[in-house]
Amino acid sequence: MALEELYRDVILDHYRNPRHRQPLEAPDRRAEGVNPLCGDEVTVELKMEGDRVVDVAVHGQGCSISQSSGSMMSEAIKGKTRAEIEAIAAKFHSMMTAEDETAAGLDPSRPGAVLGDLEALQGVRRYPVRIKCAALPWTTLEEALGPAG
Repeated sequence: MALEELYRDVILDHYRNPRHRQPLEAPDRRAEGVNPLCGDEVTVELKMEGDRVVDVAVHGQGCSISQSSGSMMSEAIKGKTRAEIEAIAAKFHSMMTAEDETAAGLDPSRPGAVLGDLEALQGVRRYPVRIKCAALPWTTLEEALGPAG
C-alpha cells in the first residue's frame, strides 16, 4: 500500500469514526471556530486539571479535512500539558507550512513517528486553501486554552 493511500485511509477513518466527538458535561474551557470561506465549524471543549487536558471533545461539521484534523488533534492532546500541546501544535504548524517532510522535522522513513496520525494531513499543504481546513481545530484549541499564564 502506497503511503498516500495509507494517509487517505487514516483521514477517512477519522472522518467516518471521529474520536472524542461527544460533548463534555460541564467543560472547563470551550471555544467555537468557523472557517467563513468554506463553512467548516468546530467546537473544542476541554476538562482541565491544572494545566493538563484530562478530557477533550471536538465536534462540528464540515469537510473531511477539518473534521478528521479535529479527531486526530483530540487524540494527540488528551492527557497532555499546555507545554506539550504547544509543542505538538508547533510541529503540526511546521508540517503544514514546510516545503517537505525533512523541513517539517518529520522522518520520511518512519511515517507517523513524530506526529502519529496527524502526519496523514501533510499532503494538504499542496492545496493552500485547504490548510485553513486542517488548521481550524488547532486555532479553536488555542482559543479554548486561552492565554498562557
